[in-house]
Amino acid sequence: MYIGIVVGTVVATQKADGLTGIKLLVVQPVNDDWTPRGDLQVACDTVMAGPGDRVFLVGSREASLALDNTFVPVDASIVGVVDRLDIERFEGLT
Repeated sequence: MYIGIVVGTVVATQKADGLTGIKLLVVQPVNDDWTPRGDLQVACDTVMAGPGDRVFLVGSREASLALDNTFVPVDASIVGVVDRLDIERFEGLT
């Protein structure tokens, strides 16, 4: 599971059968301080997120398990909207 920020949407007139009716969003993965980490990703939206929302995502097989049809070829799915992120820093830990 990882966090990201929704930065856009994808319009696709043709999709794999299991993706019919699924909204696709462009997400920028981020570090815990909200700085960008890695490349943009397209993710299936399961929680009605939108541009600017901070979200948490799952990848790999878990991404397809988040959808009703679990045999869908996806790499990332949005499974929640982040309201707040609290991180306690400890000396000596990174």
